Amino acid sequence: MAIKIIREIKTINNTVSDLKKQGKRIGFVPTMGALHKGHISLVENSKKENDITVVSIFVNPTQFNNKTDLKKYPRNEKQDTRMLENAGCDYVFAPSVNEMYPKNETQKTFDFGQLATVMEGKHRPGHFDGVGQIVYKLFKAVCPDNAYFGIKDFQQLAIINYMVKNYMPDSGIKITGCDIVREADGLAMSSRNERLSENQRKSAGMINQIMKKYHSQASNNDIEKIKSSIIYEINEIDHLKVEYYDIVNNETLQPTEKADSNARGCIAVFCDDVRLIDNMPFS
Repeated sequence: MAIKIIREIKTINNTVSDLKKQGKRIGFVPTMGALHKGHISLVENSKKENDITVVSIFVNPTQFNNKTDLKKYPRNEKQDTRMLENAGCDYVFAPSVNEMYPKNETQKTFDFGQLATVMEGKHRPGHFDGVGQIVYKLFKAVCPDNAYFGIKDFQQLAIINYMVKNYMPDSGIKITGCDIVREADGLAMSSRNERLSENQRKSAGMINQIMKKYHSQASNNDIEKIKSSIIYEINEIDHLKVEYYDIVNNETLQPTEKADSNARGCIAVFCDDVRLIDNMPFS
């Protein structure tokens, strides 16, 4: 069956409703397009656990606190659709901005508590308000049984779990976090990697390698040394500037004093004007 592209909320909602009446389980992968192997791994996970897989392609303007970043975000729907068809995706939901954000519509607001006050929430004001708005709208439109997100966006995953639990408790949606897919040198796959020049790309590959080196040496007594060493070494590399590197509790996302199995190092780095994020657990 050829992949089907749907652009209206009403149509995707009715389509999924009919499929559910046939006893089909629906898996959903929300994306902003510019797809890569990491996205396709989410589709593959969905196909293993569901009868039908829906992928959304929508560059959500409300989660960009930087208008230049929004303008430069890569877009290639035709290429994305070919990749999804090859991966066995059943439906693409690719709405317009006006479809998702009608004029004069009152937007739902969310309180994510302390989850949204650190890391990405601290450095990108309003970002998670926008994430909450669009994921809530997409979940209402698609009504999936299961939804799949990459652990690369670790804080976002925590936010979405919180949103479903507290704002959509009767939805029955199960959220699954899937492993980070990396390039050969360890760089986490990201749509923003497309914007890197050859030299920038070489530098960006060092981010994960430096984190991995210090994470493997970690002990409960050297948190500040780990942090300062990682930041210093990355900043010494051409094109790279650390925005933040925090060691946080896996569940609360609050800073922790122990580099143990309950902790994770989370980082944001500017590669010149391209912002990259990554994270890594401690063993």
